[in-house]
Amino acid sequence: MRIVSLLPAATDIVADLGLASDLVGRTHECDWPPSAVASVPVVTRTEFAADQLSSREISEAVGGADHSGSSLYTLDTEALAELAPDVLLTQDLCDVCAVSYERVSRAVRVMETGPRVLSLEPKTLGDVLDCLVTVGDLLGVRERAEQRRTELHDRLDEVRRLTGGRTRPRVVAIEWLDPLWPAGHWVPEQIAAAGGEALLAEPGEHTEPMTWGSVRAARPDVVLVLPCGFPPERTLAELDLLTGLPGWEELPAVRAGEVWVLDGPAYFNRPGPRVVRGAEVLAHVLHGVRAGDPVTGAEARQLTGRELTPGRGPRGRE
Repeated sequence: MRIVSLLPAATDIVADLGLASDLVGRTHECDWPPSAVASVPVVTRTEFAADQLSSREISEAVGGADHSGSSLYTLDTEALAELAPDVLLTQDLCDVCAVSYERVSRAVRVMETGPRVLSLEPKTLGDVLDCLVTVGDLLGVRERAEQRRTELHDRLDEVRRLTGGRTRPRVVAIEWLDPLWPAGHWVPEQIAAAGGEALLAEPGEHTEPMTWGSVRAARPDVVLVLPCGFPPERTLAELDLLTGLPGWEELPAVRAGEVWVLDGPAYFNRPGPRVVRGAEVLAHVLHGVRAGDPVTGAEARQLTGRELTPGRGPRGRE
């Protein structure tokens, strides 16, 4: 079967189901597992050099706070047609985070032989795990997918068992730095599974920008910084967008040294099987509990010392 994935999370799912060798096309952001996807042809590109723009500039480029502008992705329709996929995996959840479903539909309509198109739209943790079975069923490996879903559910149950009965810290998870944006959809459930209380976003919620005043008023015990699409190094480079805000040092989380930079793309932003690892990482962050493999510094970094002191970022944003 010839599979083209236009969603990094879908690529994760295909690889998790043992079908990475069937991938004939992917996006430029599909990067896991590296050994399996590196040689797969890329059929998308970015409209601009996002790595050269600030968080605010990226947000404005895609239409500002309401994300009403274009996607960050451009689809190479000629390359897609030449690959002649049997199955095309896409999404209709966020036009900014991946090629829009409308654009994919237009591309498929002009192809001589139309592939089967599956659009994934998970909003909750349960939805994310169900996507494995949805994809597995289409690709002819439903039994394998159901087994993987059960294994992932079991890992989540173990996280809940290990953190159950403990004091639940109040947590703000930040998915974008400028404007500030709370992490919604499945992230509040990841936090809850790991023994925390998610603030400023509800499970399954498609969130909107929040004011800095709302963060201060929430008085979180823990702040998680996991910008969408940013590796930890990029997040660290823009930390002054947070540390320069008025009253930053007064947050209980800052006073307690409970501010963490996490690998958002790997474990929190993408609705793929690795969200379960994200919950395991949070069990370590929130309670010092080991669930699964030991948490590495690349997965979660606790800010200390000068990293937590007020920086030179823009002040006065409310």
